Amino acid sequence: MLEGNHVTRISVRGVAVASATAVTAMGAVVGMASGSEGKAVHTVDVAGSTLLAEVPSGVQAQTISDNFSHQASAQQASADAAAKKAAEEAARQKAAADAQAKADAEKAAKEEAEKAAKAAEEKRKADEAAANRSKARSAMSAVDTSAPAVSVSPGSVQEIAQQIVGDDAQFQCFSQIVKRESGWNYTATNASSGAYGLVQALPGSKMASAGADWRTNPATQIKWGLNYMNSRYGSPCGAWSFWQSHHWY
Repeated sequence: MLEGNHVTRISVRGVAVASATAVTAMGAVVGMASGSEGKAVHTVDVAGSTLLAEVPSGVQAQTISDNFSHQASAQQASADAAAKKAAEEAARQKAAADAQAKADAEKAAKEEAEKAAKAAEEKRKADEAAANRSKARSAMSAVDTSAPAVSVSPGSVQEIAQQIVGDDAQFQCFSQIVKRESGWNYTATNASSGAYGLVQALPGSKMASAGADWRTNPATQIKWGLNYMNSRYGSPCGAWSFWQSHHWY
């Protein structure tokens, strides 16, 4: 080591040259020895050749190795991120498909339940209507038909109704309903439902609460009808208002 602690780096090429020089010198000695035996010896000057390739220093080699390692790590991290993203997308798509399948199944089940409920309600109504018709026919067949019918004209029936209802305005409402239900025919019978009389009571036997002659006496039917309208709608006009919206009362 020289003064001032400066170190001179000897390049590999310098070492190679020194080595070549040494080899040349040795070759000369060998040649001399061989020449004494009368044999020609050819020496090769390798001093000008590079025996060792230029190689990087230890620090440079480490840097290159580190760079390769960093590149490999970066590529692996990129591959891992791509694989993770693909897995997450596949999971998202599967979850969406499962959710849609579940929603479709629930919708189908709801529609089937609604269809079954609707069918059951329609059957219930049909059974109820059939039962009412049967009940009406049974009630009518049990009525004493020996009682003679009251002979009155439509005009006379309206006069009876006006006397029973009393108030002109209420009578007009009462009249509107009766006109549409039976046409003021106190023997009118609905062939489908079995409703009977001026106010089309269903079954007709309900009117027995107003009199046993409900089938043949319009006054009995009017009394029953007026009581029904008052108790259910408050008045004949209340019943008429409902009838206009629903076409039944």
